[in-house]
Amino acid sequence: MANIKSQKKRILTNEKARLRNNTIKSDLKTSIRKVNQAVEASNVEAATEALRTASRKLDKAVSKGVLHKKNAANKKSGLAARVNKLSA
Repeated sequence: MANIKSQKKRILTNEKARLRNNTIKSDLKTSIRKVNQAVEASNVEAATEALRTASRKLDKAVSKGVLHKKNAANKKSGLAARVNKLSA
């Protein structure tokens, strides 16, 4: 454990942020998995709806600093390509 007061505070806040980030990442993985399952089941409506929610959650993760914006953009474009391929 650190001796400096500000460092003790940083340790506590970093732990809170780490836990928050893990929940956001877990939620993201779940929403991305739902898109993939809908695509594999060839369900166009469910896939587009799941894509909409996944895109929203990816954008939210970027705004919270959990993901880099280009990482989220790559994930979104890959998911959108799979959904569009299904509907075409």
